[in-house]
Amino acid sequence: MDKPRILIIDDDEDVRTQMKWALNADYDVHVAEDRRTALEVLQREKPGVVTLDLGLPPSPGDTGEGFLALSDLLQMDPDLKVLVITGRAQRESGMEAIGLGAFDFFSKPVNIGELRVVLDRAIHVQELERGRRELLQTDDSDSFEGIIGKSPEMQAVFGAIEKVSKSDAAVLLVGESGTGKELAARAIHQRSARGLRPFIAINCGAIPETLLESELFGHEKGAFTGAHVQRQGRLELAYGGTLFLDEIGELSGPLQVKLLRFLQDHEIERVGGRSRIHVDARIIAATNSDLTKAMAGGRFREDLYYRLAVVVVPMPPLRQRQGDVQLLAQAFLQREAKAQRKILTFTLKAIRAMETHGWPGNVRELENRIQRAAIMTENSWVAPKDLGLSPYSNYERQGLSKARKAVERQMVEAALARNKGNLTRAAAELEISRPSLYELIDKLGIPRR
Repeated sequence: MDKPRILIIDDDEDVRTQMKWALNADYDVHVAEDRRTALEVLQREKPGVVTLDLGLPPSPGDTGEGFLALSDLLQMDPDLKVLVITGRAQRESGMEAIGLGAFDFFSKPVNIGELRVVLDRAIHVQELERGRRELLQTDDSDSFEGIIGKSPEMQAVFGAIEKVSKSDAAVLLVGESGTGKELAARAIHQRSARGLRPFIAINCGAIPETLLESELFGHEKGAFTGAHVQRQGRLELAYGGTLFLDEIGELSGPLQVKLLRFLQDHEIERVGGRSRIHVDARIIAATNSDLTKAMAGGRFREDLYYRLAVVVVPMPPLRQRQGDVQLLAQAFLQREAKAQRKILTFTLKAIRAMETHGWPGNVRELENRIQRAAIMTENSWVAPKDLGLSPYSNYERQGLSKARKAVERQMVEAALARNKGNLTRAAAELEISRPSLYELIDKLGIPRR
């Protein structure tokens, strides 16, 4: 039987050697000394569990590079179990790492016996969670490269993915948060000729503007304070593969210019560098904002938009995907039941509640509610209260007029909340005019804020 594969990430060669020697009998141990090497080993060896020292070069005295490594590792493999190792006085960093997705953390010096116990637990949990991937990547007609959906809207998305994956054209995925834009980007990559090369993702809205240029394009040694070594950016890490730029609308003006230059001639300059470097990487971008409005307002370059939007693939919101809510819910519940070794079933009221909910957070909201329900339910039956939803039966025996009014009120209040009281955006989401929204607010007695 093959030994479980693990990766040890530590800048101290003695520590790497000692840990490998101590664990080699029971695990297939791989090592890396920095973030870049770790990502390369993860891509090549696909370990299930990683130990990560947060103090990595070029700044081993702080945790910044370690947290970037944690983010990159989990982006490349969301099922990866990362055991973070911190200094004795850095317990807060360990807790923060868990909040960002780490499985557990240890303080130095690490007790090998305790580490073995947690390694085994992490490997066991990962094997249970692998059920999700197996479920989503079956040959079932309701699943496509890990995306579940049988609605006509999703079949159209699958058809678009199939077509664009055969070319190297830039793709722009548009849709609300939680609609699965990154899953669609991964599907395009996996079905393309680049499928065996790296898929690198970066959220342009989650990284400060001062760091984003270096993250995208890399930097030379001495380019700025703290740049102690040369470092490749995400574009270079994606060489031969695909770079996924999420929330592309958040890119600053100067970075838009630099990205445009790359799209035109496939060359980059690192921050602080003078030489041009050829990079072969496909760009897939995504946004939940209206880039046409951003262009009209001068916030997004028109020439960049047309370079990115060679093919535009709209991702439909969950409320428009007829029949997919129950399909997704059952898939997520099966995954949670397997992970927690439970037998779980939805009550009829829970199914009705999910069918009538507006799902402002889309598939991500559905997944999170079911994960919470699987943990909180006191028996095998998942009820509306476990999901945090109102039962559909609240509207029964009320009469059509009262039920319609209740549903209208729920949808209007949810739209106003999502759009922070902005009536124009709320009206657009509800697909009604602004005057009609005013009338509804007055009719339903919703207070104006």
